[in-house]
Amino acid sequence: MQAYLQEAERFKDTDRTTAIFVGQIRGLAFQIEDVVDEFTYKLEEEKHGGYDAKMKKRLKHIRTWRRLAAKLQDIQAKLQDAKRRKKDYSIDRFVSAARSTNQALHFTRDEDLVGIEENRERLIRWLTGGGGGADGLEQRTSKVTTVCGMPGVGKTTLVAHVYNTVKVDFDAAAWVTVSQNYRLEDLLKKIATEFGVAVDIANIEMRGLAESIHNYLQGKKYILVLDDVWTARVWTEIRNVFPTSDRTGRFVITSRKQEVSLLATRESAIQLEPLQERHSWLLFCQGAFWNDDDKECPLELHKLAVKFIAKCQGLPIALACIGRLLSSKLPNFAEWENVYRGLDSQLVKDMLPDVDMILKVSLDDLPYDLKNCFLYCALFPEDYVLKRKTIMRQWIAAGFIREKEGNRTLEEVAEGYLVELVNRSLLQVMESNHAGSLKSYRMHDVIRLLALNKAKEECFGEVCNGSAAGAFSAECVRRIFVQGENLEQLRRSGATHIRALHVFKYSNVDLLKLILTSSNLLSTLDLQGSRVKMLPNEVFDLFNLRYLGLRDTDIESLPEAVGRLQNLEVLDATNANLTYLPNSVVKLQKLRYLCLMEYSTWQDCVLSSVSKSLQCFCVKLEL
Repeated sequence: MQAYLQEAERFKDTDRTTAIFVGQIRGLAFQIEDVVDEFTYKLEEEKHGGYDAKMKKRLKHIRTWRRLAAKLQDIQAKLQDAKRRKKDYSIDRFVSAARSTNQALHFTRDEDLVGIEENRERLIRWLTGGGGGADGLEQRTSKVTTVCGMPGVGKTTLVAHVYNTVKVDFDAAAWVTVSQNYRLEDLLKKIATEFGVAVDIANIEMRGLAESIHNYLQGKKYILVLDDVWTARVWTEIRNVFPTSDRTGRFVITSRKQEVSLLATRESAIQLEPLQERHSWLLFCQGAFWNDDDKECPLELHKLAVKFIAKCQGLPIALACIGRLLSSKLPNFAEWENVYRGLDSQLVKDMLPDVDMILKVSLDDLPYDLKNCFLYCALFPEDYVLKRKTIMRQWIAAGFIREKEGNRTLEEVAEGYLVELVNRSLLQVMESNHAGSLKSYRMHDVIRLLALNKAKEECFGEVCNGSAAGAFSAECVRRIFVQGENLEQLRRSGATHIRALHVFKYSNVDLLKLILTSSNLLSTLDLQGSRVKMLPNEVFDLFNLRYLGLRDTDIESLPEAVGRLQNLEVLDATNANLTYLPNSVVKLQKLRYLCLMEYSTWQDCVLSSVSKSLQCFCVKLEL
């Protein structure tokens, strides 16, 4: 079922009925996962103790076995029904349509060219050879230049403008948008067509096609743009097709993946960054007030305009989308405020369709586990700084990280995932240490908003903002991040099968107890920043708990009952007020990380009795 979902996910948006079918299969997979977890726990529980104790537990569990068996039979019946109807909801007919190339219109207007003047001049200089004594050398040298950056940052806009400016200086020019799932033969056919190579494209073999392109370009001064390249392998597979004897070729490659930028020398690579504030303001006003001669924002809308621009964080495509949307609204405070509220709701997908399409392409390219890691990051609060070690451990506890070949540890695989998300421009690096290792990250606000929509659609997770008036339903959601003081909204939502609960800066223990009682399959409970001095007893009934986060809380002690959390892998009490660590901690044989506050004198006596035992279990103790 998981394998099916991994394949089907990328095609479900092509048809509404397919999306419904995929959602049904996902729901059944969640139910099976719940049954398996509870069954495994009860079975493991029966193994402990003497013969009499085992028999008592077995008799005690008879009702549980019957209930779980009945539930599995019900699920099996639903699966059989889905199997009978599968042919009516087949995704095969959508595969070819879903894999078609998203061809970009490489046409730009002068008003779109905001904040790129310096990069435009650099790119023109590299492509045309500039001026002076170095010209001759430049003109005789084939050169690859790359333009990389996050989705929607303006790579295609920049290159399209430069391409249309300089192509008249070349004997041959071609622009090719590269498909994610490109075939080498199809790519060469596109290149031949764009260059105008006179061959029978339909009937020629690939070797003959490559020779035709080579012969056509021999002796010519030519330029080729490869737009939206997803892997460096594209260039290594086609570079030998182009003549090198006279070295008059110019190649420009755009990509959202940083590894592609390594195809060019450091001097010939452009890393596009979001626009600065003044350029963001200019682009926003040009879109929102395009029909006004002065393109100036009215004074009464100034504060809201600033909020819109802050939300976009310099992302040109988001600024352009919102500007176009506002240009169709009445220029008054009430209309604009309604649009702004929609940015934080499910309406954001409809409000920013261009950005949503770009993010969808990025998500479709993510491997299944990496996609889960990305969506997990999106659930944290806006502008939240993700710490490397913390997010890695939460991924591991959630089961997103699996050991790979080559004896790599789970931590090494998780760190590789973080690097890959940065490489794909889906996470931004906030801080690195002196050795160059990445320490903290954040997600662009606009990308986060659209990722939240995706997480909700797939029942992966949802944010509960604590608004009593806000719509919130957690009937099938697996992960909930509470970012407000009102847990009543969560209690009413019927969240009984959640796997992760993150509660930021909360203090109502009684309401938390009710939620924990109905969510006994939790694998992650994170109370970071909550003003809670003592954990409710219900926490220690969470047999499936793998991650317990008490960072920056007022927790002063842990009871001996913590030893009942036999599946616990991470206990993070960094900067908590913890002054007592019970001896039962040594019973946590699956514990991998014990993170405590900075070293203080109480730890000399408290840790003396448990540190040796913890080391036997290979626990990493962080002080």
